[in-house]
Amino acid sequence: MMTTLIILAALALGGYFYMQQPQFGRNPEGAHLEKIKKSSHYKEKGFQNQHLTPDLAEGTTYWDILKAYFVKIENKEPNQPLPSVKTDLKNLPNDAPSVVWFGHSSYFLKVGGKTILVDPVFSGNASPVSFFGSNYAGSNVYSLDDFPPIDLLIISHDHYDHLDYPTVKALQPKVKQVVTSLGVGSHLQHWGYSPSQINELDWWENTTVADSLEITAAPARHFSGRGFKRAQTFWSSFILKTPQYNLYLGGDSGYDTHFKEIGEKYGPFDLAILECGQYNHMWKYIHMMPEEVAQAAVELKAKTLLPVHWAKFTLGLHPWMEPIERVTKKAQELNVPVTTPMIGEVVEINRHYPNKAWWK
Repeated sequence: MMTTLIILAALALGGYFYMQQPQFGRNPEGAHLEKIKKSSHYKEKGFQNQHLTPDLAEGTTYWDILKAYFVKIENKEPNQPLPSVKTDLKNLPNDAPSVVWFGHSSYFLKVGGKTILVDPVFSGNASPVSFFGSNYAGSNVYSLDDFPPIDLLIISHDHYDHLDYPTVKALQPKVKQVVTSLGVGSHLQHWGYSPSQINELDWWENTTVADSLEITAAPARHFSGRGFKRAQTFWSSFILKTPQYNLYLGGDSGYDTHFKEIGEKYGPFDLAILECGQYNHMWKYIHMMPEEVAQAAVELKAKTLLPVHWAKFTLGLHPWMEPIERVTKKAQELNVPVTTPMIGEVVEINRHYPNKAWWK
């Protein structure tokens, strides 16, 4: 949310100049725009959620948010470099699906011998401006040289902390195929990706990748936009299914009825990766509170929960470790197993789930 305020301020100051910079991307236009307008989720002038979803909670203004960011918060950022593990991503075993988390919402999967990278942000910032959204010390120990060729790049939506221009631009030669939400491919094509690389999905649409990975786009409760104009591209969660495993990749989302709907249609899930962090009561409709994350895992019928969207950037108004402490407490009450890997530590699905409270 604060990222949006900074961007809008920069745009107000720089106007046309700022919007000419490549990191802002390009919204759909022409035949591409006409195609996505046919989606049942595109109404009037943009995409919409399943239910009414205001950016701000009732009684909240952007001025309230701006004032809140000037209030001192104890432990808002780590006071020392975060611990991490440097895993050899090019030689992960093939006998069990692996997940390696890089902080915030970036993670790498190896499933059925195929490599998958989700919402990678490795530029050092979760915004288009260098003075906001810098990553924590110790959280950026991987470089793009550490990655093998990427069979599938998944981009959930176009916000800067999920779609990072320097990262995806540099990755392009390694990426075989992209699956993303409707309209997001416009940014990628603007940055040099070929239309043949990109597969945009509407909610409930699916595609098969590399003959063995079935990926389905599913609802999320969020919004999109890299400048003034919002909702021109869509936002999604994704279901990744193989003959042996079923994974839920949550993207960004506020709490709503879609978790139960997805759980009933596609669950149970071996692992649910859900955002947990950068929340506040002032924008409660577009980001879950940690307790809601645990409840969402229950409704998804998840066997194990991996909380993400924390431990790399300060974009919200809470102590940096508060999300994981609150969600693990609630998950314990609801009997939801939780895995809490360090950055770079391998999670092996149904085999090895790190659960140390390393943030303490």
